[in-house]
Amino acid sequence: MSSAGIRRLLQPPNTQDSDTRALAYLNDTYKSLNDIESGEDLDVMVEQARRELEGIETKLAHSQACTEAVIAQTREQASAQLHTAQELALLRHSLADELTFLSGELVSDLSQREHGDVEGPTLLEDLEALHRSLKELESVKGYVQVVEHAMKLSEAAVEQVRTAGTATVSEYQKLQEFVKSVAAACEKVETVASQPDLHILGFLDNVVEQTWRDMKGVLMTTLLEVAEKLKWPTKVDYSAASSEDRRAFETAFYNLLKLQTIGAKIRDSSKHNGKEGLYPIQALVQAILQRFKFHFEGTRPTNRMDKPEWYFTHIANESHEHRPFMESIVQSLLSSTEYRTINAWREFTNLLLPVLERKIRRTIPALLSHPSILAHTIYQALSFDTAIRDEGFGIQGTTAATGKDGTDAWRGISEIILGKKEWLDAWVEGERKFAMDQYFEIISAPDAWLIADDEGEDEAPSWTAGRELRPTNSARRVKSLVEQVTDRYSPLPEYTHRTRFLIVVQLPLLESYLGRISSSLDAFETLSSSLMRAVPGALGAGDGRGGTGNLTSGVEGTQRLCKALVSAKYLAGVMEMWGEDLFFLELWEEINRRAALRTKAGTVALLPNPNGSESDLPEGTIFEELIRLYSATTGRAEDMVAGSVTSEIESGLRPHLQGGATQQPTSEDSDDIALAQTLLAPLALLSSHLTFLRGTLPRTTVTSLYRRIASRLAMHLLQRQILYRGRARATLHEAKAVLAEAELWVETCRVALKEDRGRVEAPWRPFLQAARLLACEGDTWGKIVDATFAVASDNEWEDVMLDVVGLSEFPREEVQGILRRREDCER
Repeated sequence: MSSAGIRRLLQPPNTQDSDTRALAYLNDTYKSLNDIESGEDLDVMVEQARRELEGIETKLAHSQACTEAVIAQTREQASAQLHTAQELALLRHSLADELTFLSGELVSDLSQREHGDVEGPTLLEDLEALHRSLKELESVKGYVQVVEHAMKLSEAAVEQVRTAGTATVSEYQKLQEFVKSVAAACEKVETVASQPDLHILGFLDNVVEQTWRDMKGVLMTTLLEVAEKLKWPTKVDYSAASSEDRRAFETAFYNLLKLQTIGAKIRDSSKHNGKEGLYPIQALVQAILQRFKFHFEGTRPTNRMDKPEWYFTHIANESHEHRPFMESIVQSLLSSTEYRTINAWREFTNLLLPVLERKIRRTIPALLSHPSILAHTIYQALSFDTAIRDEGFGIQGTTAATGKDGTDAWRGISEIILGKKEWLDAWVEGERKFAMDQYFEIISAPDAWLIADDEGEDEAPSWTAGRELRPTNSARRVKSLVEQVTDRYSPLPEYTHRTRFLIVVQLPLLESYLGRISSSLDAFETLSSSLMRAVPGALGAGDGRGGTGNLTSGVEGTQRLCKALVSAKYLAGVMEMWGEDLFFLELWEEINRRAALRTKAGTVALLPNPNGSESDLPEGTIFEELIRLYSATTGRAEDMVAGSVTSEIESGLRPHLQGGATQQPTSEDSDDIALAQTLLAPLALLSSHLTFLRGTLPRTTVTSLYRRIASRLAMHLLQRQILYRGRARATLHEAKAVLAEAELWVETCRVALKEDRGRVEAPWRPFLQAARLLACEGDTWGKIVDATFAVASDNEWEDVMLDVVGLSEFPREEVQGILRRREDCER
């Protein structure tokens, strides 16, 4: 109550107001005398009012007494409150000073650091840091409690398997349920968190998986302890083991299979590898893997990068050595379980392969700078794949099979390397460089262009006929180099990789060698031309002789051309043989069948154009285009040999033909024909050329070249000595001399070639017939002239020619022209 209200209540009563209210009451109650007479007694009312007044006065006295007491008490309290207020005022001033100080202390460290008057964090910052730490600790506490509970459940699950075996896995199921509940709770957090990053779920999943591995490890340890009594991992003689050890082994084996069956039902396959392999075989493999790590993953001398065949052979031997045990004992154990469709040996081998994969993945990066070791490692991987496949391995019948029908193809250990582009590119480039280095060594060798001895090759190629073709050393070595490359990439399982090797490594080798042969022929043409300039890289160039004529003339020049000829012809024949090989036939078929390979082959000029059909069989062979180019070079070399020999002999005949006389008779009537000395050199040159060709080239090639050379020489002699002698007509003695020379040319060729006269005489027959016609005398001359110029039929004329001359190479009109070259022919 306010002070004004208190003063109002303390004021004495107002008599005037009381009288006024009483008068108003009487006026309202008694409005007339009748009201006074008939209404209530006024005296009674007055008496009643007097009694009420006395009661009120009594209350007033009591109220005044209470009021005085309250006023006194209030004054005491007010005095006390005033004293307290004074003390609080002093306290307020002290608090204001302290607040000012604390305000300065609570200012941010960064704002004060600008003025350079602070050395450490402020109290506010300390409080904030402590508050954050407290919140983090509270979160960590929750995490730790969750992790602690999960770890306890994990330990209980492992202990349950250790004590009760596979009878129950309830503790593991409790762990799974707990992790699911945590995941459900975390899903609610993720719905409100802006950036959820709840690593605890991943950790708990790992705990679940690790728990299962530990449970499996307990049973695996038991199986390995029993297997050691059977001498595992050495070769097991199961029949020699005691019955107790065999029963213990089978029990441990079945326990692991039972655990795997339980796991397949209660575990989430999306959170673990569904193709884990059979647990008991995994356990048996562990002992072998420990030995592998001991030998090939440590610092022992057996762990060498340049000896990959050691660890490949180790795994192959382990697979082969334990095959009888797997196929007999382990397979029989599986036959009574739900895993009866699993092939025990294939499953065992498949579980051995991951250690090779890890070894290769760790080793190959270090081998990229060592192309030779890298190539050797890949070759060993391919050899390992081939050997394992030959043993009958495949992923059909294993837990790794993913196809519905179980017909998955095993891609091999080599696919780990070949399937990675960087590693494959490094290998192909290393093989290309190595092959090209070998090629340059071959063509740069001192004996590169020497024709090889027959003993240099064990057997003649099947495509040669008659006398064996003796190639140059370089041709034979290039053949071996290309075949070596084929041997290195032929085990590749992918036709894409095979095609790449063919295009990148082999075709450039053959193209480079063809270019070297062609450049040698170009150099020969240049040296034999009027420019007479040398071209580097020519066959036989730089032999130390002084003049360029020695390089292109005589047998030396023919020998240089024959080196190019036999080199090109030899490799053309070799490529024909390669093209018919099953490996290249299959490769060419795949190139024609696959669109991607057809596109790649279409961009290579050295390959034939694919037929563009996936159903039709390919035409020709894969080396058809190269064979055509080499055959064209062979034909060019043959043309140059024939042209060089005939041109040289024709040049040697020039003095003889320009001498005007083919004989030196002692008298006109003498029957003796003296051979002109100018004819000896051309005859000797022809003999030396033919002798060289016969000893160097195959018989068919020699026959072809001889016919071309002899035909050209015969036509040249026929024209110069008979048909176009000029105005001078031949005498009988001169005609006999020409016939003698013709016979001498044939005999020279027969001796040089060591062939029957009939075969040798064939290209000389036009010249021989003309010489015999010109040298006829007596009745024979008259008979021929009469038959030729008479009106006899052509058949009669041919009969006369065959009877007299033995040849009929010319038509009747040309024979008439030949006869007219005799001075005694008057027709």
